[in-house]
This record gives sequence, structure tokens and C-alpha cells, in this order.
Amino acid sequence: MVKLIHTLADHDDDVNCCAFSSSLLATCSLDKTIRLYSLSDFSELPHSPLKFHTYAVHCCCFSPSGHILASCSTDGTTVLWDTQNGQTLAVMEQPSGSPVRVCRFSPDSTCLVSGAADGTVVLWNAQSYKLYRCASVKDGSLVACAFSPNGNLFVTGSSCGDLTLWDDKMRCLHSEKAHDLGITCCDFSSQPVSGGEQGLQFFRLASCGQDCQIKIWVISFTHTLGFELKYKSTLSGHCAPVLTCAFSHDGQMLVSGSVDKSVIVYDTNTENILHTLTQHTRYVTTCAFAPNILLLATGSMDKTVNIWQFDLETLCQARIAEDQPKQFTEDWSEDDVSNWLCAQGLKDLVGIFKMNNIDGRELLNLTKESLADDLKIESLGLRSKVLRKIEELRTKIKTLSSGIPDEFICPITRELMKDPVIASDGYSYEKEAMENWISKKKRTSPMTNLVLPSVVLIPNRTLKMAIDRWLETHQK
Repeated sequence: MVKLIHTLADHDDDVNCCAFSSSLLATCSLDKTIRLYSLSDFSELPHSPLKFHTYAVHCCCFSPSGHILASCSTDGTTVLWDTQNGQTLAVMEQPSGSPVRVCRFSPDSTCLVSGAADGTVVLWNAQSYKLYRCASVKDGSLVACAFSPNGNLFVTGSSCGDLTLWDDKMRCLHSEKAHDLGITCCDFSSQPVSGGEQGLQFFRLASCGQDCQIKIWVISFTHTLGFELKYKSTLSGHCAPVLTCAFSHDGQMLVSGSVDKSVIVYDTNTENILHTLTQHTRYVTTCAFAPNILLLATGSMDKTVNIWQFDLETLCQARIAEDQPKQFTEDWSEDDVSNWLCAQGLKDLVGIFKMNNIDGRELLNLTKESLADDLKIESLGLRSKVLRKIEELRTKIKTLSSGIPDEFICPITRELMKDPVIASDGYSYEKEAMENWISKKKRTSPMTNLVLPSVVLIPNRTLKMAIDRWLETHQK
């Protein structure tokens, strides 16, 4: 289980961000201050609060070593602090003077990114404190940023809903509409996704937004072929805009906080909800996992930061769910089914399912007839949505049970690809399935539903070689 072990209530206004190092917790607020706490007993350090900013502090983050803390503010500055004594190391002014909304260190501590309300993004040299490169997104404020674990690229998110990928030389690699009503946060998992061939890396990215959704993406990266950004799935556990998301250090959990005042913890492998925390009394604006211990911090507009502790038993159960997905689903209790319904945006059906004692085994056996006749769900659209979600669950079980990497599965057929091709939307599909899609459907992408710029399909020989190698290894 997870339990609340401490509440910090030192800020005088909304808490905007919290961040962990291996020994410290930092929090920042609309009250213009940053506060530092020891993880040993959550006591505030003698040199805290840190005061310099003249307006609200929007974001704070530690360097990977934990020796430097960065903070950014409406006052247009990003400040670097010595965490051992609270002294100011540098004050870096956004060239445009625009309010700075987000800042992030690169994994090797050499660079710092700052993003501003006017859409400008600056890459700073974190050793000399000098501006290295500057660019801007086409629309909206820059409100989110995350570095890939290898540091070769970083992602920014805008209030217009665009995810933009940049390389470490500040070259724009790709921009994509990710959330209709604006992005609020994004985070990379520190652990690579399994299944890549030699020289090919897969990273999992989470983004959240005003559309009440969390989206999971997979970014593949290779020195010879560049990258591919691929939509994977959507988590719909919240019923209001999602303001923050973060992966645990081992990549096994994803946490989110929302305007609905709740915090949801997901298992990243099964995408099931592990916990729903409802302690905060106002919007949850920030969340962060500690790097070395099983701690979670959540901050809110209620001016508090809650510290949560996980026990090992919960994590072990999550690993069992990962290793035995089919068995786990069939063994779901009625409460597990209720949590799954909430995660799929079907919260209104919880009462009906509980009244009919629907557990995991019953869930997998539901049909359109039983939904209409036994559960008395009158809406055809609602029945169709439930059946679609159940089919996705069955497909996921089948895929996980077979051990096939998700990158090798065709998004249309949900089967292992034999002849993968790249369509003009940038995604890979089974050739025959995509040709049928184009011939029978409008010229739209199966993944994005946007119009395809071209119907030309290019053989994905790199992916085919990876699939062939996997088959040689796993199906002898």
C-alpha cells in the first residue's frame, strides 16, 4: 500500500513544483520562495527559504548530482543555487524578458533548458552560465520540458498542445499536436523500453494536458536513421484537466495530479491504476518521485506538499501483474474492475458492474448481448465503447503473454508484423493492412486520424530485421 507520512505546510500560496535529489526535497510557490527539506526527517534546512525572485516561482529542479538547484519565475529569470549553503550561483535572464515557466537540467549536467511564456526556449551552458542556443515554438507558451535519458534530445510542450522534439544542438526535429486543449507537463521514463535491436533505442514519454488525458508515447532513436515519435496509449483516469505527471526512477510507475484534486499512480507496464490518492483539497499541481527511496511528493493549490511512502509488497504485486498479465486479469476482484473502468473513462458504470458482481473473469467474457440484456446498458455508444476497451484489454493480454515487443505489433491488426512499412504519418504498419486501410477508408492516419500527406508506403527494413532477429531468438 501507500501511506501519507508527512505534510509540509510552510508556503503562503499555491505550490507550483516539487523536486527530489538523493537527499533533499525542493518546493516552490506563488509566494516567490523556494524551500529545501532534508529527506532524513523532512526538516527545513537552515538556509531555507531561498529568496531572490520578485514574482511567482513556477518550476524548480536539481542537477543530477544534487549540488545545484535551478528555479525559474514570472520575473523572467532562471536562478542557480548552491544547495549546500543556499548561495546564488547565477542569474540567467531570458533574452526576451518573458516569464519563465519551466527549467530542466540535461542528464550530464552540462546544459539547462528554460522555456518561457512567449514560446522561447533557451539552452544554457550550465558550467559557464552563458546562453548557448535560443529558439522558439510557433504558437503558445512553453510550459513543459523533459530530457531523454541519454541526453541526445529533449521535448518541450506548449499551451497550444504541441510536443516539439529538439536535439542537443537545439535543432527542431519534429512537432506534433498531442493534446487538443494544451499540454501541461511531460516526462521521460529513465528506463529504455525493451525490444530494440542493437543501435536502436526506445524511450517511453508521458504527456498530460487540459483535455483530461495522459498520453504515452514511444520515441525510437538511432544514429543512422534518426527518430520516430509513436503514440502508444491514453490513460483516462482523471475527470478534469491533468496538470502534472512523472515516472518513478525505475520506470515501473507513473503518477499524475489533476484539477479533480486527485493523484493517480499507474503501473506503467499494465497501465492499471495502483492507487488513487485524494488527500489534497484543491488542484494538484505537481508530483515527483524520489530517486533512491520509495517516496512520492505531491503539491497543490491548497499550499501543502504531501509525502507518500510505498511498501515493497505493492511493488511486488505490480511485478507479478507484469509477468503474468492474463492470470492477473482473470483474478481481478470487483474493485479491480471498478478501478479499470475509472481508468478507461467509464466511471458511471462502476455501480452497474458492482451490482452484477463483475470480476476479472466475468469482464473478459462480456459480450454485446450480455451488456444489453444482463447489465441493461441502454446506450449503444456506451456498449460499443465498453466492448472496444475490453477488446483492447484482451489484445494487451495476448501481446504481453506472447512476449512480443509492442514496437513489433501492427497498430491496425494488433499482430506481429511480417512486412512492415512506414506511412507518411511516420508510423509503421503491416503492409497489407495499411494498403487495405487506404483503399477502404478516407486518406487518414489510423493513429492520428489526420489526413495523410501521401499514400506512398516505404519498406521499414530496419524494423523487419529487428523482428526477424527477435523471431530467431524467441521462436526456435
